[in-house]
Amino acid sequence: MTPMHKTSLLGKLIFASRWLQVPLYLGLIVAQGVYVVLFLEELWHLIGILWDPQVLNDTVTRLGIAERNKETVIMIVVLSLIDVVMISNLLIMVIVGGYETFVSRLRLEEHPDQPEWLSHVNANVLKVKLGTAIIGISSIHLLKSFISAGSLPQETLLWQTVIHVVFLISAVAIAMIDRLMEGGSKSKGPSQEH
Repeated sequence: MTPMHKTSLLGKLIFASRWLQVPLYLGLIVAQGVYVVLFLEELWHLIGILWDPQVLNDTVTRLGIAERNKETVIMIVVLSLIDVVMISNLLIMVIVGGYETFVSRLRLEEHPDQPEWLSHVNANVLKVKLGTAIIGISSIHLLKSFISAGSLPQETLLWQTVIHVVFLISAVAIAMIDRLMEGGSKSKGPSQEH
């Protein structure tokens, strides 16, 4: 066997190792199912708040908030539902986009339900989308904290705000780097043609 065949075999083995990620994506699908169950539980609590004062009290205790106003509690539970949906969307982006980018093509070009962003997904697009999704999730958490600010220490609110600002700065930096890299590759294109 020549050295070229050994290198070729090694290259094939390294390239085939991408399939080791499949169990990770399947695990994220299971996590998606867990979030569906969590969403249904929260929805059940939300409906119960409407007519059962005991559910309202239990929800206030479970969430650890000082406010016993029905409107405020419903708002916090709805924000929790939105939070679950946004995390679920993040999971879908990682599962579908990650599999498409790092493992194998899904071949959904003719499928009517193909997400628009999947047609031009790459590692950079995925990073920017994940960054914006994390900012959205962080915003929901911060809003929930501000609504129940009376029951939280000031230091907790401060640190949550600082962490949120760090997420914002990180996402802007990732988007700027992506734009610079994209601009650099576009500027190289025409010069190579001349």
